[in-house]
Amino acid sequence: MCFRWTPPGQTRICISSVSWKNTGLPFPTLLFHAAIAPRPPVSTGKQQVICPSGFFPQFSFGRLVLHYLRGFPSPPYKCRTPSQFCSFFLFLTMKPIAFALFLASVAAVAAADGFRVDLIHRDSPRSPLYDPSSTAFDRVRAAVERSALRRLRFARAGLAASGDTYLEARILPDNAEYLMEVELGTPKSKVVAIVDTGSDLIWANCKPCTRCYEQTSPLFDPKDSSTYHNIACDSRACKLLAVSGCSRNSKCRYQYTYADESQVVGNLASDTFTFTTTGTNTIAIPKITFGCSHQNSGVFSNRTGGLVGLAPAPLSLVSQLGSFINSKFSYCLVPLSQTSTTSKLVFGDDPGASGSDVLTTPLTIQDSFYYLTLNGISVGNTNISAASPTASGSPNIIIDSGTWLNYLSPEMTDQLGKAVKDIVDLPVANDPELSSFAACFQVEGSRDYKFPDITYNFEGAPLKLGPLNTFLEVSQDVVCLAACSSDEPQFFGNVAQQNLHVGYDLGANQLSFAQVDCTNF
Repeated sequence: MCFRWTPPGQTRICISSVSWKNTGLPFPTLLFHAAIAPRPPVSTGKQQVICPSGFFPQFSFGRLVLHYLRGFPSPPYKCRTPSQFCSFFLFLTMKPIAFALFLASVAAVAAADGFRVDLIHRDSPRSPLYDPSSTAFDRVRAAVERSALRRLRFARAGLAASGDTYLEARILPDNAEYLMEVELGTPKSKVVAIVDTGSDLIWANCKPCTRCYEQTSPLFDPKDSSTYHNIACDSRACKLLAVSGCSRNSKCRYQYTYADESQVVGNLASDTFTFTTTGTNTIAIPKITFGCSHQNSGVFSNRTGGLVGLAPAPLSLVSQLGSFINSKFSYCLVPLSQTSTTSKLVFGDDPGASGSDVLTTPLTIQDSFYYLTLNGISVGNTNISAASPTASGSPNIIIDSGTWLNYLSPEMTDQLGKAVKDIVDLPVANDPELSSFAACFQVEGSRDYKFPDITYNFEGAPLKLGPLNTFLEVSQDVVCLAACSSDEPQFFGNVAQQNLHVGYDLGANQLSFAQVDCTNF
């Protein structure tokens, strides 16, 4: 039987036999005999062991080792490369149907294991955006401002999606909330990228960058990467772009215009992306489509070099990984006060999102955003129903890692604020600068204060949140409810998602919540 795979100069690999062998290593070894049909035709009599850098890493983290041999039965072989290991192999005959079942199990094991990467908050000492001179209250105020601006851009993007304006329905997470480190190309070039569930295209600044912000870290040079390939303008990937063109040599050109009119312009390409997982382990994913940006304008931080989109759109990273990760990803956000550890982003299944304590709720995709259905909010003995025009029973709130606060309809915000004020036995803070919050309290001289739990009643998932997720100390001796009034759209932001393992199952259209200690995740 044969399956398609396209290493340089090859068109397909034909498997004649496969077996497992116990080699004494801490993982089982897959051994099989393969004949590669070359292009153009050449003799297959010569023995050659191939460890394809593109295919191999996808299975190595799943405790599987695959080997390729051009030709016919031969003595045992082994091969090594700088980053990969191909152990001894043994050939046993298998029927095609058995091998087909095996391939299915391989994919299942690889996806089931998943892999984790560090998710770095912008205010972490590990972040290039970290400002050691900022106080905790400075960072809170800056985050509130970023959150408000992001909400406005989402609203503009909604207009774009409805056709009321030319701007594309995409949000630029300028200044970012979370970052990740990726290595691009062969040899690897480090890129610090914004991570965002509200954006789709993956892009990185590339040489030459003729009209770009002055990035502080080195630019990625596609000429230095042996695995870099430009994508043709007649390709399917190019046609997925809202605005694209064709260069003189048939390269796909793209232009992304965000809702604040910032732009990135460049060539659509593919290359290998390498992620650092546990410790110093890495996983390399070949042929990831991304934008190699040669021009940009607008609001960008010069301390970041790109963006990794996690939105539900064809060119996002989660969509490109697709069945390899079972169309699943998740994250676990550490409390904002924790600076000694990082949050985690998980691609694929993860045991942290299983068990009887996991809540699940329907996940709806609208305008390339992730929507949930919020039926109401409970605090104390008060139940607050979702109000018109975002009535209960339909998707009405965006879950977003890039928005800091929760934004609720004016009716819900007003009722929630009143309910909390009835419970909290503290004087109300009346600072005009705090007017956007649902409720604020003076805590001066009273360190023994208590705030109530608040339950967000998502469809089928009553998510009970403690004060860590629902209240913020916004200034000296002032604590506010981390919810603000907003016309559509409503948001469930990342303060509310601290110490939650939030899992996105795009195949089942389902989102899960699990209460965990993310510092030990």
